[in-house]
This record gives sequence, C-alpha cells and structure tokens, in this order.
Amino acid sequence: MASLKDMRVRIASTKATQKITKAMQMVAASKLRRAQAAAEAARPYAERMDTVVSNIAGAAAGSANAPRLLAGTGDDKVHLLLVCTGERGLSGAFNSSIVRLARERANALIQQGKEVKFYCVGRKGYEQLRRNFEKQIVGHTELRSVRVLGYKNAEDIAKTIVKMFDAGEFDVCTLFYSRFKSVIAQIPTAQQIIPLVIEKKETVGPAAFYEYEPEEDEILAELLPANLAVQIFRALLENNASFYGAQMSAMDNATRNAGDMIRKQTLIYNRTRQAMITKELIEIISGAEAL
Repeated sequence: MASLKDMRVRIASTKATQKITKAMQMVAASKLRRAQAAAEAARPYAERMDTVVSNIAGAAAGSANAPRLLAGTGDDKVHLLLVCTGERGLSGAFNSSIVRLARERANALIQQGKEVKFYCVGRKGYEQLRRNFEKQIVGHTELRSVRVLGYKNAEDIAKTIVKMFDAGEFDVCTLFYSRFKSVIAQIPTAQQIIPLVIEKKETVGPAAFYEYEPEEDEILAELLPANLAVQIFRALLENNASFYGAQMSAMDNATRNAGDMIRKQTLIYNRTRQAMITKELIEIISGAEAL
C-alpha cells in the first residue's frame, strides 16, 4: 500500500493536471467563438461559388475545349487523397476520425487495383498516415506557425495540387476534413474536388437559358482554380472550428475525470490516515494496560 506521503503527492499532481486541463478548456472556448464565426461566414460564399461553377460547368460539359480540372484525365487509376487535420492533439477523436475515413477510402481503392497517394495538411494526420502509408505520401504542409488562417494558405495548397495534376501525377483528388456541426459533433467529410463533380439540382418550371461572355471554357479556366482554393479554404476553417470544439469537449471531460480522481484519492487518503491513527491509539492503549 502507498504511504501517506505518496498519496499526498499523487493528489497534488492530479490537482495540477486538473488546473492545466481547465485552462486549456477555457482557451479552446475563447478561440472556438472566432473559429466558428469564420467557418459559418465562409459557408455561404463557398456554396454559392460551387453553385456558380457547377452551373457554368453544366453548360460546358461535353465540350472538346473543357478545362482538365472539369473534364479530368479520362481515367481514374491514380487517386490523390488530400487529408486535412490539426497541428496539435489533446482533442479527442478529431484527428483520428479524419485519418480513419481517409484510410478506409485508401484501402477500398487499393482493393480495386487503384494507386493511392496522400498529401497531408497538418502534422497529426501526417504522423498517423506515415505508419502505414509512408511511401505513398507525396506532400506535406504544416500550418503550425500560422496564427490566423488566411485564403493565401489555401491558395498555396491549391496551386501545389493543380501543379501536380498538370504534371499527370494523379487522376482524381478527394479532400478530407471535419465539418463543424456543434461543440460535441464534428462530421468527417470526403469531397471530390478534381475533377469537379457537377450536382444535378431539380428545377421548378422552365430552365433559364444563359449566354456567357466570354465563352464558358474561358470562364472556367479562371474559376476552377479559384473554386479549388475556396473549397480548401472552407475545409481549413471547418477543421479549425472542429478542432477547438473537440478540444474544448475533451478538456472538459478530462477536468471532470480529474475531479473524480481527486475525490477518490482523497477518500482513500483519509481512510488510510484514520486507520493509521486508530492503530497507533490501540498500540498506545495496549502498552499502557500492559504496564
């Protein structure tokens, strides 16, 4: 059995850990407000951008001059998985859930005879994927030194992806990130970004006819790379909000667990101390009666 001194040290250590987790919870809560506002503000623009590009792409579909980002390479043998995770841990299952979704997609593609490559954004995803797919990782970007996420960060990643696509290094690119729903709910999401997936939406009444100037192909040549950067930027903002939400929830649970441990350890300490005092009293009384 541990001595009373060891128990006191253990209780003091648990209290110190509880203070750290409580502080991290408060920091995550303060950063979550700004990150959530940024993610929610980016959603309407990203959705409208995707809708506009889809409308123009629908008009240009099947054209011989359609951009490669829309038409693709005509094959799907090589898949690039763009996995966006956090730079830090202590956030529950936030990072592992994104990596698990990407790993399941990769294993399914490999079973189909496809070649899989990874491009990692974030240190935690890179560390987890490196265990099983080290040779398949073709790129890695860390945002640890970035204080505030900006469009420039997503634009740099988008330019790298487009350059790899133009060089013929892959046929299909899928973006993996965690969509923020609430503090306790983050949804791992997979979105194909190259070639662009055109969603067919039901229209009520006669469809409108648009004439584009310049031609659709010329507009798409400018809009598709911009839309790619916008979708990546949205994913980074959603990830940022999801990370702080997951960290806030994880640190709250850790603080509660530390409180439970302190109560249990204090109860054991008091019982042990009382037993030792009772034992000493019995020995004193027994010695006095023996005299």
